[in-house]
Amino acid sequence: MTRLLLLLSITLSVAGIVAGTVTGQWYLIPIILLAVGVVFFLTWIGITLQNRSQFWQKRTTEIGINSFISTIAVLTIIVLINFLVIRNPLRIDLTENQIFTLAPQSQAIAENLTQPLKVWIFDRNIDPETQTLLQNYQRYGENFSYQLVDPELEINIAEQFEVESLGEVYLEYGTKRQQIDSPVTPLGTNISEPQLTNAIAKIQQDRTPYMYFLQGHGEPALDTTEEGYSQAISELTERGYVVAPLNLAINPTIPENSDVIAIAKPLRRLLDSEITSLQQYLQNGGNLLLMLMPNTDIGLNSIWQNLGIQLDNRLVIDSNANGNRPPTILIVEQYGDHPITRNFGNGISLFPESRIIQTTEKDNITTTPLVITNENTWAESNLAGEEITFNPQEDLAGPLNIAIALTQESASRMVIFGNGIFATDGWFTQQLNGDLFLNTVDWLTGADQDILSIRPKELTNRRINLTPLQAEIISSLAIAILPLLSFMVAVTIWWRKR
Repeated sequence: MTRLLLLLSITLSVAGIVAGTVTGQWYLIPIILLAVGVVFFLTWIGITLQNRSQFWQKRTTEIGINSFISTIAVLTIIVLINFLVIRNPLRIDLTENQIFTLAPQSQAIAENLTQPLKVWIFDRNIDPETQTLLQNYQRYGENFSYQLVDPELEINIAEQFEVESLGEVYLEYGTKRQQIDSPVTPLGTNISEPQLTNAIAKIQQDRTPYMYFLQGHGEPALDTTEEGYSQAISELTERGYVVAPLNLAINPTIPENSDVIAIAKPLRRLLDSEITSLQQYLQNGGNLLLMLMPNTDIGLNSIWQNLGIQLDNRLVIDSNANGNRPPTILIVEQYGDHPITRNFGNGISLFPESRIIQTTEKDNITTTPLVITNENTWAESNLAGEEITFNPQEDLAGPLNIAIALTQESASRMVIFGNGIFATDGWFTQQLNGDLFLNTVDWLTGADQDILSIRPKELTNRRINLTPLQAEIISSLAIAILPLLSFMVAVTIWWRKR
């Protein structure tokens, strides 16, 4: 009887302490378990003292007390370990796409929330992927929170947000409310990290930024999917930008709401009236993004001279290229110290068919290299030869600048890429190409420099799609064939041991 009481006391006490420690909540059940365990232990001591006058000299008493002390010591260690882990959490994400770790830009946006932001999920329940994602945002931002609302039960809240169907997700930031468009996400979740990060960036904007793409000189149309910029424009639209075409040849007046004008892959020279409009735009503090291909002259020599810029028509060659990569496709992993590229580290970006950009110092103009090739590259002067090799008398050895950023005294900002392909469809999603383009646009519009970083990527779908025959074979293996084989092996072993 006494042994049973001792066993029950230790078991219940351990269960209560472990339940309270692991869950972090000392609710009714852990307290009851611990209290009953203590009562049983005190009862055991009382019965033992009453029945045995030599209680403290008995070996069983010594064993019991030693067991109890050892148990308490182990539990104390467990509690301390859990306390330290809770106070100093360490997370290691071993997944391929780091699906349990927020991208640097998502982390920066969560950390820099200036007022409370709440995510409202209107559904019956929340899927594990979405809950993990929202918890990750909470770890980085004290002002971030989320709440699950069943619109069929909490009708008043659903009516306030004008919810029409299950699965809708809303952001609430100060007095602003915004629905997150999430028609279909890769793994069937309510929302993905790119959607949430873009939505948070959008709701924080005080005004809608406008970006215009110059047209009329052979530039790709905005809706062109072949060698165009539809992917980049789609990403800008999701971030709250209004993107529109601009034809200065028809109307030389630049819209007053223009935050950035992009001149992307022009093939022909601009008209004098267009050049005059762009010069006036820069003098008034406008921002310009140029993505220029080799061997193209768009007629902005007067602007280049004033800014100390020299565009070199020589094509950049990479001697490290092999049979799988043409020498004109550059792999870049060196970037300048600038807000656009500061968080890129050793990440790579790809640049096919690039020209170099040289600069000279000018008063009241700050010039910073953005993209720098490695020492195994050079600017080739003679592309008509039978074999492309480096000629120290005619060619220019690397490292070379193929993108620069400028800031003028008038607060005008300009970024020039000696490449117009890196942000086109297909190339935009390669490595850091998209981050480089979007960070450039954000910097030109004066976005918070703390959030210029690497953006989250959509998750890779690793699910295996089985045909009905394959599913039937796997099901038969699991239900019939493997159990039958195990039974036959067991019978064989039994028969041999008879």
